[in-house]
Amino acid sequence: MTTASVLLTVSTNWGANDLCEKDGIVRKVRNTAEVAARELRESPATKEQALLNMREWIQKNPDIRNVRQDDTFLLRFLRHKKFSVPMAQQTLLKYLNLRKFYSNCMVNLDCQDPNLKEIISSGYIAVSPVRDSLGRRVIVYNMSKFNISKFTCWDMVRAHIVIYETLMEDQTDQIHGFVHVGDGMGSSKTHVTAWNPIDFARLIKWGEQSFPMRHKGFQLFNVPSALKYIIDFAASKVSPKIGERLRLHSTSKTLYKEMDISCLPTKFGGKIPLQEMIDFTHKLLEEKRQVLLDLDDMEILSTRGILSSRNTSSSPEGSVEGSFRKLEID
Repeated sequence: MTTASVLLTVSTNWGANDLCEKDGIVRKVRNTAEVAARELRESPATKEQALLNMREWIQKNPDIRNVRQDDTFLLRFLRHKKFSVPMAQQTLLKYLNLRKFYSNCMVNLDCQDPNLKEIISSGYIAVSPVRDSLGRRVIVYNMSKFNISKFTCWDMVRAHIVIYETLMEDQTDQIHGFVHVGDGMGSSKTHVTAWNPIDFARLIKWGEQSFPMRHKGFQLFNVPSALKYIIDFAASKVSPKIGERLRLHSTSKTLYKEMDISCLPTKFGGKIPLQEMIDFTHKLLEEKRQVLLDLDDMEILSTRGILSSRNTSSSPEGSVEGSFRKLEID
């Protein structure tokens, strides 16, 4: 069955499954089940059995408490690990551990918090209301919009996490994944020196290990030398797979060879006014506001079930601090 095409128009009435194509046409996302089967080894039977196994494990695990057991939440981890239940369980434990260790920026994710609301309203980070031609959700970043003299690096992290957590509640996004597009113009050494290198490295490394997002691409342009330093540092802390998906462009023109401009803001040479993206982002956050606040009910009581990344058959790590020390940040 086909879905009728409609011309892209600038409106705040975006649909959750709007999809950009390079010819400027918007269609509905199709074949999501096919993508899940081909890329994630997902089928009705494997999904049902894996969800059953995850729920039984959660219910019997004395080291965690009040962990969500709905399909949407559990499928984050199963899809991220292509339905390897043991690996999904490890990612879930690491996710809970990360939230506990960095509770200053990962709990009480209230989109109505004044600082969060101001950062989102500034346009520093926004969600495109339409996906790219492959069905991937596009997230855009404007470094010049982040007021580093007013907000801290932890405020920046909170803005990222509140959006990432919201998007992970969408099963289409879980399957198709995300493309990040950033304009580095306006960033300075202050944006870099605001970070403690240890914390930055931990967040990058543990973020990849613990946050079940399918990062399909990072497209960055107008990157000054100050910001390039921290990007190179971040790339050294992630897996080769993620590193290979990073593209640096000297101008936005080369970006257009790899991105559908119809899902980019006009500021990036695209079709959608940035304010439209900001409004759409606020709408998404409000819709999932209580869901994100309820995440704080979940607890990890012990990290003994988290296996060392060096040897997954070795003894479990004994503490939150010990787990992070084993990352060997240099």
